[in-house]
Amino acid sequence: MTTFDTGLQTLSLTGLRFDANLGILAHEKTAPQPILVDAQINMGQQPLAPSDDDIMHVLDYRKVRQIIIDECTAEHVNLLETLIGKVAQRLMQLPNVRGVRVKIAKLEIFDDCEVAIRTETGQW
Repeated sequence: MTTFDTGLQTLSLTGLRFDANLGILAHEKTAPQPILVDAQINMGQQPLAPSDDDIMHVLDYRKVRQIIIDECTAEHVNLLETLIGKVAQRLMQLPNVRGVRVKIAKLEIFDDCEVAIRTETGQW
């Protein structure tokens, strides 16, 4: 019988919704708008269970959530492409991160649809 001690691990945050100062249209420059962020972080090969059940030995998803919010609310950004790049670069700096996938959607830019950008960087 084979024992499996490790596996590929991906951390996902889905449906993170908050307001951000984003856009080039006149009304976007004067008021924040709701965005929706999904993120996946490839942690690569990880133990199936941490050896000591200690948060200090895993990527804390509270920290990931806060980084996303902080990057998206730090300042007004004109382009969604600029914002998603900043978020992806910041998440790639976290310890043991192999790859990042991020999607950011502007939820109220049009009455009949949302607009989203998705980026992927690193190893998948």
